[in-house]
Amino acid sequence: MQTRHSTTDRIEETVIAALLGLMTMVTFANVVARYLFNSNILWALELTVFMFGWLVLLGASYAVKKRAHLGVDALLNMMPQGLRRGMALFSVTCCLVFALMLLKGAWDYWAPYAELPPTTGRWFPTGLNFEMRGQGWYEVQDIPMIAPLKFLETLINEGQSYEKIPKAIPYLVLPISMLLLTLRFAQAAGAIWRGESDRLVASHEVEDELENIRAQQGEHE
Repeated sequence: MQTRHSTTDRIEETVIAALLGLMTMVTFANVVARYLFNSNILWALELTVFMFGWLVLLGASYAVKKRAHLGVDALLNMMPQGLRRGMALFSVTCCLVFALMLLKGAWDYWAPYAELPPTTGRWFPTGLNFEMRGQGWYEVQDIPMIAPLKFLETLINEGQSYEKIPKAIPYLVLPISMLLLTLRFAQAAGAIWRGESDRLVASHEVEDELENIRAQQGEHE
């Protein structure tokens, strides 16, 4: 079980690090092209914006998994253990409901671009709307179409060619990230319910690190 979790961590960390590295490389290349060659990479800005969106959205779910989001626990620490656990369950339930709503909204926004039916219902899905007109022909503004994605022309664009990549590609992160966020909150809820944790965020990490540093300094003295 631990190996599987470690492998998942490595995959997520690698994807996030790759996005950050690619953003830096593309931005640097565009600066070099502009100031040294008086040219411009037309698609660099749009690609960087999309990669930043992927980075933030995937990072949000990973931070929930690692309990790395910021939180204020001054009042929580003053409560008895039972009440603290109850408050944590209430908090994670609110987060889980909100994540489910985000997941529905993300799917409904992305699905037409992929020629898939969005859900019906205002707050929570009650079915699928097969009458919604697809929008698979929508393209991004600047990023050119690449050969490995040509299969999408048949899959979602009725065989018509794309000049730019379809919007279904960069916007795919919306349902993926919201699904991961929902799963992370569900895992956090399970840990709190089983008594393995009493809060959503890690407590006093800075103070713990400072104590470790002081202890190490004391050993050297």
